[in-house]
Amino acid sequence: MSSVPVIVTRPARDAARWVQALQSSGLQAEALPLITITLLPDAPALRQSWAQMDAYTALMFVSGNAVDGFFASNQAVALVQRAQAATDLIASGAPRFLAPGPGTVAALRLAGIPAALIDAPADDAGQFDSEALWALLAHRPWQGQRVLVLRGQSANSGVNGRDWLARQLEAAGAQVDFAAVYERRAPPFSAQQLQRIEAAAGDGSVWLFSSSEAVGNLPPHDWSRSRAVATHPRIAEAARKAGWGVVVQSRPAVGDIVASIESLQP
Repeated sequence: MSSVPVIVTRPARDAARWVQALQSSGLQAEALPLITITLLPDAPALRQSWAQMDAYTALMFVSGNAVDGFFASNQAVALVQRAQAATDLIASGAPRFLAPGPGTVAALRLAGIPAALIDAPADDAGQFDSEALWALLAHRPWQGQRVLVLRGQSANSGVNGRDWLARQLEAAGAQVDFAAVYERRAPPFSAQQLQRIEAAAGDGSVWLFSSSEAVGNLPPHDWSRSRAVATHPRIAEAARKAGWGVVVQSRPAVGDIVASIESLQP
């Protein structure tokens, strides 16, 4: 396997898991988080949503961080208990739990949600995103249903994230509510981290990006000699617009990412 450094830019907790997985695959991986996450289990919009929780047909979680923020609320215990007791999924009244990919599914399972209540793209899907999830949901009768979307918000720009799936649900007749359950921030870089960024920009390191916002959180630099693997077409496009010299797109699965990194080697 390659000894070229791989820079994992996910938030700290996710980055640690990915570093371990990539190192187990023989890569020289290290964490350099470009986003910090703060959970918001008591956010006003979420408190309001809890008062109406029984009215929701489905809860959509945009990421594992959304799962963590939602289930950090003390009120989540009763919902988990109801979901675990849902032997008759139709009569139980428990909502469906919607996830765009396996990382979010794993977070829901860890929170105690039964697999039978989770809708998500298959593990071998070509991509893990809102489009892949909607392909599974589009045929369902959404007219008059209510859906709660749990997502993050950016402390730097106020941006809440992409609402493509919400528009599809609304076009199908559903009422969609939103609650931000975590906050994303650009990290304060230490002098050592800034030195590492400077070095990794031109030493042949491969950067792993799972967020367009992470690309934007890097300090200004000439990235024309830099190489990246992006886990979604939109992220790849953001890196190219930022001036990255080589950008390869990959499915966000360990095997695919390892293959993509290896493809960049001479």
